[in-house]
Amino acid sequence: MSVEKGTRRYQLRKRADAMQDTRRRITEAAVELHGSVGPARTTLSAVAERAGVQRQTVYRHFPTDDDLFDACSGHFAATHPLPDLEAWRAIADPAERLGLALDELYAYYEDTEAMYANLLRDASLVAPVESRLAPFRSFLDDAAHVLAAGWGARGGRRTLILAAARHAVDFHTWHSLARDGGVRRAGVVELASAMVGRAARGAR
Repeated sequence: MSVEKGTRRYQLRKRADAMQDTRRRITEAAVELHGSVGPARTTLSAVAERAGVQRQTVYRHFPTDDDLFDACSGHFAATHPLPDLEAWRAIADPAERLGLALDELYAYYEDTEAMYANLLRDASLVAPVESRLAPFRSFLDDAAHVLAAGWGARGGRRTLILAAARHAVDFHTWHSLARDGGVRRAGVVELASAMVGRAARGAR
């Protein structure tokens, strides 16, 4: 390979690395703003300023709102993975599974509170937000089914347990008890577990 070709290849790689770094900074800036002020109050100018770039640079990397929200969603999911449903499912005793799962989920909420509070608040105001929340809502539905299993219930009683489990895993339930009510995590786990347990007692 000639020196000229080698230099050219080096320059192209350096340029690609710089573009990737710029894209990462823009994504991280948008995620930070979504978590602090919320998507509805996040402007492209604010994203550009925080990332240290011009507005047109943001447009160049993310031509549409959907493009930017996709990048933000991917970044947030990678840095804040949801709890492992399969690990919960592997716990045979439903009461033990419930307590451990809720403790893990509420710890996750404590870590991601600002982001989810803003996303859920702004979902009806910013079109791309609702679709990006779909995997989170699906996770909660699946989590409720995992926690409602194994109680020996059928028919209407199982429906009651599933409804209680879905309420227990909901972000707003945790937020109401932990933030509005001032209850510590262990207390929230106890209260939510008692609700599900009360729904299940009729099945035993």
